Amino acid sequence: MPGVCVSCVYGVGVVLVLWAGQVEVYRARYPDDDTEEHRGYRDSRGAECRRCCDPGEEPPHHGPPQNLRVVPQINITILKGEKGDSGERGPFGKAGKAGHSGPPGAPGLKGVKGGVGPQGEACKSYYAAFSVGRKKALHSNEYYQTLVFDTELVNLYNHFNMFTGKFFCYIPGVYYFNLNIHTWNQKETYLHVMRNEQEMAILYAQPSDRSIMQSQSIMLELNRDDQVWVRLFKGERENAVFSDDFDTYITFNGHLIKAQSEG
Repeated sequence: MPGVCVSCVYGVGVVLVLWAGQVEVYRARYPDDDTEEHRGYRDSRGAECRRCCDPGEEPPHHGPPQNLRVVPQINITILKGEKGDSGERGPFGKAGKAGHSGPPGAPGLKGVKGGVGPQGEACKSYYAAFSVGRKKALHSNEYYQTLVFDTELVNLYNHFNMFTGKFFCYIPGVYYFNLNIHTWNQKETYLHVMRNEQEMAILYAQPSDRSIMQSQSIMLELNRDDQVWVRLFKGERENAVFSDDFDTYITFNGHLIKAQSEG
């Protein structure tokens, strides 16, 4: 056609295309209702939209559904207080019933054999005993006089000294001693059993028309180096003990009963 501008025709075509695309965007809200009031549009992606600007229509409601509850979130760390002091310990509860015994465990490994220990002391038995006598009579004019014996009957390990007339204690413990003498007619008999310098027992007989046998026994607990012996004591009368060269009338005996080390 003469006199028509090609550029104008091209511009009008572009406007029509754009207008057609915009019209496709809108669709009726209700597809079955073709009235002008309920007509909606769809966009190019197919999503429905409504004309909110039409009179008499309610604006779309974009709030949360009515059946959902909004639960507030609380930050617990803000409400947490400081740690309190430890409380007092409560009473112990009742003891529970004992459980069943478990099965025995497996045997352990065999230990290493120990070394030989030091040699122990041999079992010791302690003995001490003596028995001595005198065959000669004795008249004492001295105030104190040691009774010396001339006959050795038993003197185990020589604990009794025949020269001094004294028993020497080498083994501490409990001992038993016995003294036997024969009195002299019309003469007083007065003796002491001594431990060291202390009188432990007395043997006494008054003057009489006949001679008699007298005896004294005693038990003593001795320490090491203690000495036990017999001493004559002179009083107002002459002190004497009888004997002869054939018979032994005077005897002094002693032996260990129990050593102190035996407990």
